[in-house]
Amino acid sequence: MEPASWWEILLGGLAAILVVLWFQPGVKAAIERSRVAKKDWPAALIPLALVVLFVLLLIRIVRV
Repeated sequence: MEPASWWEILLGGLAAILVVLWFQPGVKAAIERSRVAKKDWPAALIPLALVVLFVLLLIRIVRV
C-alpha cells in the first residue's frame, strides 16, 4: 500500500475540521448539562463493581 498523497491528507484534515465544527454546539451543550446535573455515581459504580467481582469469581473457578 502506497502512502497517501498530499491532496488526500489535505482532504482528510479538512473533513476532520468540518466534523469538529459540526459537533461543537452539541458537545458544548452536553458539557453544560453535565455541570448542572445531579451526580449519581453509585448508580454507575455498583454495577461496575458487581461485574468485576463476577469476573474475578469466574477466574477463580477456572483456575481451580
